[in-house]
Amino acid sequence: MSAPTPITPDVVQTLYSDHRSWLHQWLRRRLGCTETAADLTQDTFVRLLATRTQLGLPRLNEPRAYLTAVAHGLLVDFFRRADLERAWLADLAAAPQPVEASPETRLLALETLLAIDRMLDGLSPKARAAWMLNRLDGLPHADIAAQLGVSVSRVRQYLATAARHCYRLRFGAADGAGEAA
Repeated sequence: MSAPTPITPDVVQTLYSDHRSWLHQWLRRRLGCTETAADLTQDTFVRLLATRTQLGLPRLNEPRAYLTAVAHGLLVDFFRRADLERAWLADLAAAPQPVEASPETRLLALETLLAIDRMLDGLSPKARAAWMLNRLDGLPHADIAAQLGVSVSRVRQYLATAARHCYRLRFGAADGAGEAA
């Protein structure tokens, strides 16, 4: 196995020079928007520069495959953010008294929703569902258990797992406290 290639500005510059146009076209075909494709192309190379303090790149026999993988992750984030924004705007429009949110409020709300989405992404499907039913819908443990087809004690375990997961994401590991589960 060959050693990783350190991610230096020169390596990223070479990748940028050799593959930027191709990556932009690849993204444009998927998005249908040249401006968004240009933004995500730039973000792909920014992400490479941001990771240069980590392990480095494997030997790049297929640089386009590597760039595609990085860009695909950014596409997923882009579409997830767009879905969250559409859902939030639909909820605002459906409110009994329409709410006009300032751009700052919209940005803050979207960033909060994205943080919650990232947090939930690390949970099992049932733990995620239990958390959402409890926190967003306000359902008691017995109702959640009935919906998920599990016991009330299992719902408590799911919610405790979600709470520990949130705590770790926010504050880091808790020095082994509560890790016996």
